[in-house]
Amino acid sequence: MKKYKLGELINVKRGMSLSGEHYATEGNLIRLTLGNFQEEGGFKINTSKDDLYFTGPVREEFILKEGDIITPLTEQVVGLLGATARIPESGKYIQSGDVALIKCISDEIDDGYCYYLVSSDLVRRQLSAAAQQTKIRHTSPEKIMDCEVFIPEVKEQKKIAKLLDDINRKIELNNKINDNLAQYLKDLYVHWFLQYDFPDSAEKPYKASGGKLLWNAELKRSIPDNWNVAKLGDLFDSERGISYSTPNISSGKGNPMINLASFAPGGGAYKPTGLKHFDGTYASSKVLHPYELVMCNTQQTAIDFDKDIIGRAMLIPDIFDEDILSSHHVNVIRPYNVLLKEYLLFLFNSDFFHKYISGHTNGTNILGLVFSGFEDYKTEIPPDYVLERFSNTVLKVEAIKSSILRENSNLNAIRKFLMPMLMSSQATITD
Repeated sequence: MKKYKLGELINVKRGMSLSGEHYATEGNLIRLTLGNFQEEGGFKINTSKDDLYFTGPVREEFILKEGDIITPLTEQVVGLLGATARIPESGKYIQSGDVALIKCISDEIDDGYCYYLVSSDLVRRQLSAAAQQTKIRHTSPEKIMDCEVFIPEVKEQKKIAKLLDDINRKIELNNKINDNLAQYLKDLYVHWFLQYDFPDSAEKPYKASGGKLLWNAELKRSIPDNWNVAKLGDLFDSERGISYSTPNISSGKGNPMINLASFAPGGGAYKPTGLKHFDGTYASSKVLHPYELVMCNTQQTAIDFDKDIIGRAMLIPDIFDEDILSSHHVNVIRPYNVLLKEYLLFLFNSDFFHKYISGHTNGTNILGLVFSGFEDYKTEIPPDYVLERFSNTVLKVEAIKSSILRENSNLNAIRKFLMPMLMSSQATITD
């Protein structure tokens, strides 16, 4: 192992300052933001904003290429400093001022190994210690290049990078499978409950096969014959989760607690990196169970990664071995008719319902859901035989998604365990 300063091995360059007057909802070039970094590392498509395109002049050096390594210079989310991501496509992304580009300048370091070295605990600790101590902390290219590291020979670096890449590729593949499963369920909901082509008694699509639609005066639209209409407030009980203080969650120990950061933007998906742990006492009535329906009742509007989650819902994944709790930012929804649970999940996450519920919030920097408006919403109710078939399908798919989430959790744990040992040569990879 040889000791270096990162500046001897890599060059770190700040991105371009981009004027907001050129932000747009359409265009050819997308500006990178902190929302493009996975909290656990890796690139993600930013869905938290709709003005990500940039239509102003851009110098060629700031238009990134596939495989370029980037790292954030601002810590909007705790632990983000030191995260790395690779650009997925050439000629599409602009390097903005909050993002640094990393280039290897020495034959002593492998490009793939560099990706993991910058995101290692050794470098993250140094960046954290040197960051400005404000609510949103910052680093700089100079501070990154000033970090001290120890690296093995290039041959060993390549083996380490390949092993970690293999783990990451498996996690990414699993995520794509879960995304496809989620999309399948969304399409099924649209097909059955918005287009009214659910299977009829003859296993044919209802509307396409001539099923009768009747005008409903309450909803002011036609719905299938024998469907009912009800207010949401008449369909379920709702209860907030546990109120907590900072000491209850500061240790990182205790029971898993679903909170507003557990909801992925857009609705319907659980975000593993948002989980908190509650170290305190709780009543047995507050314990959740796999596949219970929960809704986010709060939104921190000033924070991009929390955008567009108020009123969104998800099913608790079956991935926990301890009692599962939820914070006071989350409501548990318990339908009187259990067959309604999965139907309500997709109703709550539909664009038309979210547009409605967004008008029933209050607050400035922190929005809160006004449940009186939520409960007054009227919706059509399919017959039980349709609800049961949909519920069974959703739960089968959710069980598969949960097993994949468990596998990803194990892979992340393996990567977290191996990475510091490999980077410090406490463990080696044999040929």
